[in-house]
Amino acid sequence: MTKQPDDWLDDVPDNEEEEDDEIIWVSKSEIKRDAEELKRLGAELVELSKNSLDKIPLDEDLRTAIELAKKIKKEGYRRQIQLIGKMLRSRDEEPIRLALDKLKNRHNQQVALFHKLEMLRDRLIEQGDEAIPDVLTLYPDADRQQLRSMIRNAQKEKASEKPPKSSRQIFQYLRELAESR
Repeated sequence: MTKQPDDWLDDVPDNEEEEDDEIIWVSKSEIKRDAEELKRLGAELVELSKNSLDKIPLDEDLRTAIELAKKIKKEGYRRQIQLIGKMLRSRDEEPIRLALDKLKNRHNQQVALFHKLEMLRDRLIEQGDEAIPDVLTLYPDADRQQLRSMIRNAQKEKASEKPPKSSRQIFQYLRELAESR
């Protein structure tokens, strides 16, 4: 059997599978929004301290660009942030975002702990020896006698309207107890 000129279509594979893979068109506005978001991420990275920046997974080029941005002022800074955003576009930013969120959450946890310790300190000063068992249940290593002494001193300072030196000592002591857990 000889092939007719129209039979060449029989050799072409079916494209049913490829029809399912639609090309996703991204609007220009969405591309710009993504670029702005990456610039904001870059600016957040520039604002971090050196110790915090060490905890974020960055390659050498990106780290150098961020450190340079910290030294630049005004218009050069804006352009450097744009460069960092452009560099982030070609990288997987998810590990960077996760590490940044972890740093922020740690900060939030620290703030919450400080508020808790401040409230505990204020309750100790107000209630005196009655609040000490609460501290001992939270922190079994706490020294009851030392706490009683600091509470008495803080109450005396408060009554005579002196600076709250003992109050700060109580807070410091509670913070040390919380960190040693």
